[in-house]
Amino acid sequence: MSDLTLSEAIDNIYASLKANNADIDVHIAALKAALARDGVKEAVFDPARLAQNNRQGRKTMQAYFKKRGVAVTFAAG
Repeated sequence: MSDLTLSEAIDNIYASLKANNADIDVHIAALKAALARDGVKEAVFDPARLAQNNRQGRKTMQAYFKKRGVAVTFAAG
């Protein structure tokens, strides 16, 4: 797998979420690597681009990513 930029990794997560979480674990691993490479501690997502933009959906996403070592926050929108 080639090294993705942080924005490319986040875009792949959005695409995966829209595609019923297809290959989500692979994309999370790529995101984690991009975060480490850039020295960033958390990934910031735009809630408007999420498949489930409600509190429960955001909390579920945060919990799932946290189990895989990625801290998630959401941009104020």
